[in-house]
Amino acid sequence: MIDLYTWTTPNGRKVSIMLEETGLPYEVHAVDIGNNEQFDPDFLRIAPNNRIPAIVDRDGDGGAPLTLMESGAILIYLAEKTGKFLAAKGGQRAKALEWLMWQMGGVGPMMGQANHFLNTAPEQIPYAIDRYVSESARLLKVMDGRLGQADYLGGDYSIADMATYPWVAVGFDLIRQAKPDIVGEGANVERWLKTVGARPAVQRGMEIPSV
Repeated sequence: MIDLYTWTTPNGRKVSIMLEETGLPYEVHAVDIGNNEQFDPDFLRIAPNNRIPAIVDRDGDGGAPLTLMESGAILIYLAEKTGKFLAAKGGQRAKALEWLMWQMGGVGPMMGQANHFLNTAPEQIPYAIDRYVSESARLLKVMDGRLGQADYLGGDYSIADMATYPWVAVGFDLIRQAKPDIVGEGANVERWLKTVGARPAVQRGMEIPSV
């Protein structure tokens, strides 16, 4: 059994999608970051960085519970635990990890900052908005190029797509409308969004936690 500590954010939904895709049994624990529940001492013992998502695998190595934070690390762990959505070795594994790291280092941070300065910052700072929206647009252009070469980011459907989908599903239209000259048509991203979004496990994962 996996205990999933999460909230209604793209980072959180990466892991709920993976859990739904693998069919692993899990229990959801909502961590309301709007009420600063991520700073609760009990959660700190699971996730020292005070960020969701985090998991506790009650049946970790040798049967001892394993706590794990950071969405990318959790996705890799679950893929290796189940043997699904990440090749065991070779080029296919390398490509999936390449695009997973691209999401972790680029799409998540940049789209997160773009959303912050557009929608939640106490004041509108044009320089910050332009910086993060422009970089998000550039990343979407890179993604569109990749998806013109392959059906999915890693070649086959993988944890790279699960990590990227929640961010792009909520940010693609916003960023494309703001910077159409950078993103371009984005037809390949649109096709990918429809394909990934049609998966029943993805649809269920995007609804977790239900609050």
